[in-house]
Amino acid sequence: MHNNSPSPVRVLIIGAGFGGLGLAIRLRQAGIEDFLILEKADEVGGTWRDNCYPGAACDVPSHLYSFSFAPKLDWSRKFAPQEEIFAYQRQLADDHGLRPRIRFGVEVSGAEFDEARALWQVTSTGGETFLARVLVSACGQLNRPLYPQLPGIERFRGEVFHSARWNHAYDLSGKRVAVIGTGASAIQFVPQIAPKVARLHLFQRSAAYVIRKPDRAYRSWEIALMQRFPLLQKLDRLLKYVQHESRVLAFSVFPPLMQLFRMSFYANLRRGIADPQLRRKLIPDYPMGCKRILMANDYYPALARDNVEVVTEGIREVTETGLIAGDGREREVDAIIYGTGFAATDFLAPMRIIGRHGRELNQVWREGAEAYLGTSVSGFPNLFVLYGPNTNLGHSSILYMLESQFSYVLGCLRALEERGLRYLDVKPEVQQRFNQRLQQRIRHTVWEQGCTSWYKTADGKNTNNWPGFTIAYRQLTRQPELADYECVR
Repeated sequence: MHNNSPSPVRVLIIGAGFGGLGLAIRLRQAGIEDFLILEKADEVGGTWRDNCYPGAACDVPSHLYSFSFAPKLDWSRKFAPQEEIFAYQRQLADDHGLRPRIRFGVEVSGAEFDEARALWQVTSTGGETFLARVLVSACGQLNRPLYPQLPGIERFRGEVFHSARWNHAYDLSGKRVAVIGTGASAIQFVPQIAPKVARLHLFQRSAAYVIRKPDRAYRSWEIALMQRFPLLQKLDRLLKYVQHESRVLAFSVFPPLMQLFRMSFYANLRRGIADPQLRRKLIPDYPMGCKRILMANDYYPALARDNVEVVTEGIREVTETGLIAGDGREREVDAIIYGTGFAATDFLAPMRIIGRHGRELNQVWREGAEAYLGTSVSGFPNLFVLYGPNTNLGHSSILYMLESQFSYVLGCLRALEERGLRYLDVKPEVQQRFNQRLQQRIRHTVWEQGCTSWYKTADGKNTNNWPGFTIAYRQLTRQPELADYECVR
């Protein structure tokens, strides 16, 4: 330890996206002022700061995709565009006076639990040290872009970037472009760039189910009404919540209900694509809902354009001037854009988190991340993970899950304080029981019907999704059950 060792903060939060900002606001509301947020970038926002590609927007209704304790009454559309969500996050930081509590440009490289002093010692890549009684990871699941290993990519002489690191300085007008991947980002930016580029080759590994997005701009009188009567926004939020919550029935409880969604997928495909050959390429070969279901109204029409080609043969290699697909043909391009998503199953990597008895979290999670309630990990006392393992959803708003976790973390902080505890460490058998049940439930869901997806590790363990109702999760996280924890005085 350095002699100039800092004095410990009560709560240290890593990341200033929705998780970090929301928890910080709830801490202040609970009268806890002794906290610090470390953010590696130079602004708040997390995934909504990074993903500023053309057409970026949310696929959860905006009223549901905002905090209940900090409602925004003037969303411009039913589904918020990225710049509005990002502005809302910056406003949260301003309105709640969080900026003085955020250290920007500080990337955490690791953290080690000092059992003797019951403190987390956190180090940054710049060599700074921070001490904290409680450590909260709010890094999320979608913060590290995934780059596929393409043979020969280092030879390519054109422009290359990932959708989450969009190069706005590069003008795509009149260029020949290869887009790799057809996930949630690609279906949003492809329709935006297709009219500008000379040619667009879309390399699709597996087709996605794309259904209509019931999106429109809010009329000015609707916004005025909601601002006048905030209860209306709450009511709309509740209706959207119930409507989305009911979809769990199709994902987890009674998968045959997916047929209804399938019908809307086929209708959307027929509406957008007239050519039967192209239509065949765009029909997925796995059950609906097994991977993330996507929403867009302009994706299929964009693929039907004369200057767009959907390539399903895979990529054999990249040359200096283009890509050779599995059909042996080279497609010459000026730019390659990755729409290949994120390393979603490596939760806290590349940070090295060391808990009791020198155990390293990445080692403990070798076979796939797991936590108790997606929040606590046995052997890592006073560490809480927001949007952790198995808290992602296929059907509703992550912000609702985060709010459940905030209450839980606050409950743990209260317990530490009121009972004069040094630390809380979830019992291994509690965590194990919880995860066995969880994995059993996942086995009966649509995600296990034979496909690979970003919800799973390479070995096929679903580490990302919550298999039940979000209301059930809210019940479970209402307050910590201290019997689940080893409470050390």
